[in-house]
Amino acid sequence: MAENHLAELADALVVDFPLRGEWYAVRSPGSRVPSHGTDVLAQRYAFDLQRLGPNRRPHPAGWVRTLVLGVPMRECFGWGEHVHSVLDGVVVAALDGVPERTWLHPARELWHAAAAGVKFQPTAAGVRRLVGNHVIVRSNAVYAAYAHLAPGSVRVDVGQHVKRGDVVGLVGSSGNSTAPHLHFQLMDNADPLVARALPAVFASYDVWRHGQWQQAQNSVPTTAEHIRLMPSED
Repeated sequence: MAENHLAELADALVVDFPLRGEWYAVRSPGSRVPSHGTDVLAQRYAFDLQRLGPNRRPHPAGWVRTLVLGVPMRECFGWGEHVHSVLDGVVVAALDGVPERTWLHPARELWHAAAAGVKFQPTAAGVRRLVGNHVIVRSNAVYAAYAHLAPGSVRVDVGQHVKRGDVVGLVGSSGNSTAPHLHFQLMDNADPLVARALPAVFASYDVWRHGQWQQAQNSVPTTAEHIRLMPSED
């Protein structure tokens, strides 16, 4: 990570990794800050975690079929995988029932994402349209947000206490999403319209380097790194 990234993450909160298996942080403060190119909605240190196949494609089909014809959303890598709470806490927001498109066509998804960004209104309804199905868990003064969950997959209710590792929902592509992935961020308020972003580092995960998996601790992946956390480490 560049020195400015390290400086901003120096006092980051250490949390568990929210997924199991192999992933890429396709947007990460490990590569740039703000990770999503904006501080709007407390996204400064947010992660987009996506499972990708060979040549970083989102679906088992080749790029030609994916780009020209599109592919079923639910056949994409990572769709339906468990999303785990990174902290002990209490659920302060849980929204389900937002639909997602059944067919992934990359050009269309990018167009929809761009249009949604242009049309975004800074209201509660506007936020819901962007984040889709989501869960927010409060742990003392920290709020962990998990967004773009699959329809019908939210496993928790407002007021419910959760522990690290508990499943809160499943990876999906609801809201302003171009492919199945988990958007994860920490905030100092449950309302992203007024919240400030809080940096996080992951307590432990593996990175594929030099032909083998190597453990990383209290660290942040870059967008180039192939990472994993095996279920046995729960």
